[in-house]
Amino acid sequence: MDVILGIVKESFFLMNKMSPYLLFGFLFAGLLHVFIDTATIARHLGKSNFLSVVKASLFGIPLPLCSCGVIPAASSLRREGASKGSIVSFLISTPTTGVDSILATYSLLGGLFAVYRVIASFMAGVFSGVLTNILVRGEREAPAKEEKSCRLCGENEQHRHSVPYKIKEVFRYAFGELLSDIGKWLLLGILIGGVISFFMPDKFIHTYLGSGWKAMFVMLVIGIPMYVCATGSIPIAAALMLKGMNPGAAFVFLMAGPATNAIGITVIAKEIGKKAVAIYLFSIAVSSLALGMLLDKVWHLLHIKGFDQALKHAEFLPGWIGYACTFALLLLIGYNFFHGMKNKVRKENRRAADEGLDHRGHA
Repeated sequence: MDVILGIVKESFFLMNKMSPYLLFGFLFAGLLHVFIDTATIARHLGKSNFLSVVKASLFGIPLPLCSCGVIPAASSLRREGASKGSIVSFLISTPTTGVDSILATYSLLGGLFAVYRVIASFMAGVFSGVLTNILVRGEREAPAKEEKSCRLCGENEQHRHSVPYKIKEVFRYAFGELLSDIGKWLLLGILIGGVISFFMPDKFIHTYLGSGWKAMFVMLVIGIPMYVCATGSIPIAAALMLKGMNPGAAFVFLMAGPATNAIGITVIAKEIGKKAVAIYLFSIAVSSLALGMLLDKVWHLLHIKGFDQALKHAEFLPGWIGYACTFALLLLIGYNFFHGMKNKVRKENRRAADEGLDHRGHA
């Protein structure tokens, strides 16, 4: 019982710091979903040149999509006419950041880490896209398609929606669809962070894992096949840093973990080809290690002696705000979970009823 209470306490501490920023991030993500569509983005990404790669990375940074959620978005962009270099850039910059994860990074890892994470994701995306354009040549640029259906409601004809409908859609997507997609991974990440904080002795990582390149390679090997979203990875990285991990190694995990997973890699290979996937993985590995080393240098130059300094800004928020936002976030996650289970049971019952009718009709 003491172990369970200890893990819950550590996990609640992490969630309390993140929840106000998460709720605001989800809301902003809903606004992006309603007012920005893939067809508009794709029109800027059709050329295999440097500017298209830069645009792809910039478009991807605020979007709250995980390494699996980014795949259908990238596939849609590809079908709309985006080049392979732009797609690879988008595939790296998008899952490694997001407006929700940027704010969550600020809440647990500090302002410096949050700003650096955005800049690093942009640089990694541009590097990978340019490398793809150089090494994958002879690609005929696909013409952009005209959008024929409404992306908000799915009707065949394009039309305008009223302001109340758009506001409703912002909240439905932000605290319904999006939160439902990443809520379980967010809670899992917080729980893992709580377990690490409770069980792992102070300075354990620094003593046994080492620092610098060794720790970064270990985090790279762990992160690439692992499925973890950009937001869910933050409490894990924070817990590891509190136990002695250098910021560069934690950054490698935050970059490689959300950007890749074993399942997503196979799907991406089908969409953009095996050669482009090899460049994609190579770019992530090189970018993560190089930018991790750079972060350690910046951390040292700014004389940040302890990770606790990065958390001082959290004191600006009154404690009751964290408790209220945590309660609201848990309530929303619980509602989406049970609502999803209810819909799943309803679909299964409907399918069973349809199959019964088919059998009777056949008889």
